[in-house]
Amino acid sequence: MTLNLERRALITGASSGIGKATALAFAKAGIHLALVSRSQSRLEAVAEQAKEFGVKVQVYPMDLAQVGQVRSQIEAIASDAPIDLLINNAGMGYTGMLIDMPLADWQRVLDLNVTSVLQCIQGVLPGMRSRGQGTIINVASIAAHQTFPQWGPIVSASLGCLRFLELWLPKNAPTAFEWVTVSPGSVNTSIWDTDTVQADFDRTLMLMPEVVAQSILHAATIPLEAVIEELILMPNTGTF
Repeated sequence: MTLNLERRALITGASSGIGKATALAFAKAGIHLALVSRSQSRLEAVAEQAKEFGVKVQVYPMDLAQVGQVRSQIEAIASDAPIDLLINNAGMGYTGMLIDMPLADWQRVLDLNVTSVLQCIQGVLPGMRSRGQGTIINVASIAAHQTFPQWGPIVSASLGCLRFLELWLPKNAPTAFEWVTVSPGSVNTSIWDTDTVQADFDRTLMLMPEVVAQSILHAATIPLEAVIEELILMPNTGTF
């Protein structure tokens, strides 16, 4: 069933994993898409799949780690057509002891996982406020609630995304706004294959991206009379 053909969602990290699954779930629900990621070819592949559901899809290749450019780039996307839903999903994983962690690595994680989130919000919020409504969903991690050895920057970044809700709501969001943090446990995505993550877990016990995407869709389409501040989503297999 189509939920609202007039809504447009901007999804970061949309070329794979949770972002790709969310893009396809939104498209199936009739929500138009603005897809952001570094890889244009992978974005276009996702866009072709999404268009099969009859929605409008635009792709915007950009590197969100280049935080000095993010706000202006997101503002440009919002000027193409209004953004009703912002899904801050882009992020990276990193393992290592804090005592040995190079400052450049720490900054890299925080830039992508936290600072770019701020910049994306700043890019879409003026338009949302002028229309008097909007939904912003930050995809964080269970690391916002649990401390894991060697995951210090991810714990810090997840806490940052979680606390954005408290920082923005009191002064900046009218009642027609929804601010949600989705904090999943381990999800079977390509993040476990990256050179910044050294971990040996049974990925068959993890959540699938499509499961997380359905929770994001639910949070994005819940009636305004109800409020979801955070969704914690864990595998039922006992893994983190």
